[in-house]
Amino acid sequence: MSFSSDFSIPVRIYIEDTDAGGIVYYVNYLKYMERARTELLRDKGFLKPAVMEEGLLLVVASANINYRQSARLDDELQVSADIVKVARTYIVFDQRIFRGEECLTTAEIKIACVKRDTMRPAVLPPRVVKLLDS
Repeated sequence: MSFSSDFSIPVRIYIEDTDAGGIVYYVNYLKYMERARTELLRDKGFLKPAVMEEGLLLVVASANINYRQSARLDDELQVSADIVKVARTYIVFDQRIFRGEECLTTAEIKIACVKRDTMRPAVLPPRVVKLLDS
């Protein structure tokens, strides 16, 4: 599988990202994906604080992740984020992490829109949906 995403960010692996063997600690892949999603939304003109001002939050509802190969100390990675579905109350992202042409990790991440005070599902604001569809 080759790297082919419309949006990605570079990530360099530092000692703080690894375990004693120089292998990236598994939870850090999710952190890299969070950064890529945030940058994709920013690139589309969406700023998270704007939703918070409306009393809404975007939270991870589910993460289905497949670790294929390990990243190592000093690797340079590309972390992609692609929106595959925008529904009334959630967004689904397809995400991949590559080292060169080698796909290390794949994931489907579902982000739900919830009311800040109740944490119950909320409808995505129309302006957000419009930005995401662009």
